[in-house]
Amino acid sequence: MLARTCLALALCLALPAMAEEAKKTPTPKELLAKSSPDEWRTPDPANLVYMDLPQGRVVIELAQDWTPQHAANIRTLIREHYFDGTQVIRVQDNFVTQWGDADGDDKAKAKSLGSAKETLPPEFTRKGGKYAFTRLPDGDVYAPEVGFSDAFPVARDPKAGEAWIAHCYGTVGVARDVGAETGNGSSLYAIIGQAPRNLDRNLAVAGKVLKGMEFLSAYPRGGEPMGFYDKPEQRVTIKSVRLAADVPAAERTPLQVLRTDSKTFAAVVEAKRNRKDDFYTRPAGKIDLCNISVPVRDPSKKP
Repeated sequence: MLARTCLALALCLALPAMAEEAKKTPTPKELLAKSSPDEWRTPDPANLVYMDLPQGRVVIELAQDWTPQHAANIRTLIREHYFDGTQVIRVQDNFVTQWGDADGDDKAKAKSLGSAKETLPPEFTRKGGKYAFTRLPDGDVYAPEVGFSDAFPVARDPKAGEAWIAHCYGTVGVARDVGAETGNGSSLYAIIGQAPRNLDRNLAVAGKVLKGMEFLSAYPRGGEPMGFYDKPEQRVTIKSVRLAADVPAAERTPLQVLRTDSKTFAAVVEAKRNRKDDFYTRPAGKIDLCNISVPVRDPSKKP
C-alpha cells in the first residue's frame, strides 16, 4: 500500500513538469534535424553566383523566374568578367551594401558592359503565370498576401494579378538611376538592415544571398550621403564573380535549400510563430514575412 501511495505521489509531482514540457514547441534546429532528404533542393548551378571577396565567398541565387531578362544580362556580365575588380562602393547603415563600377556614373571612365544590354524593361513585378507559392497565415501591411516561392520572400495582389519579391534581409536588387529602364544589373545591392519594403515594385530584384551575408553586412559604413565611401581606399575590391556552372565541381560551395512547400518548412514557420520554451514564455502568435529566413545547409555535414 505504501509503495502504491509513493508511486502515485511521484506521478502527481511529475505531472506539472510533464505538462509544462508538453507545452514547449520544438526549435527550428530540432525540426530541421528530422527533415527528410527530399525536402531539400539543390539550386541550379546556372542560377548560382559566386562572388569571391577578400573575406570569403558570397553565394547568390538568381531570380530567374521573376526577373529573367535581368538574370540573363547578369550572366553575360559575369561570363565576360565585368565584375572582376569592381568594388563594394556603398554601405548604408540599416539599409544596403552596393557593389559595381566605382566610375560607373562617368561615361568617359566607366567600365565597358561588353555585349550586355545597357537598358532593360523594369521587371519590377510578375504578371500572371504559374509559380510555386507557400502562403503565410498572417497579414501584411504592404500586400494582400505574402509567402515564399522557393527561397524568395514573395508578396502578391491576386486581384491585380501581380506578384513581386519583397525587400527582406539578404534580397539582392538591381541599382538604377531615375529612369525605370536604367537598371541593367551592372550594379547590385543586398539588403543588410530592417526590411525596406517601400522599395518593393520600384526596383527589379535579381536574387537572394544564400551564404555570405556575414561579409556584406559587416563592412564599415560609408561617410558620404547614402553610405557611399568618400575615400577610394575604403572600397573593397571584388576578386572574381563566377557562375557555379562555370566552376569545377571540386571548387563549388555545396548548398541545399529547404523546400518552402515542405512539411518541415511549414513546421518551422509555425514554431517561429508560436515558440514557447524556457526563454520564450509568451509566443507572438504571428510572424512577418521578413522574419523568416529559408534554411540553407551544407549537405556534406550532418545536421
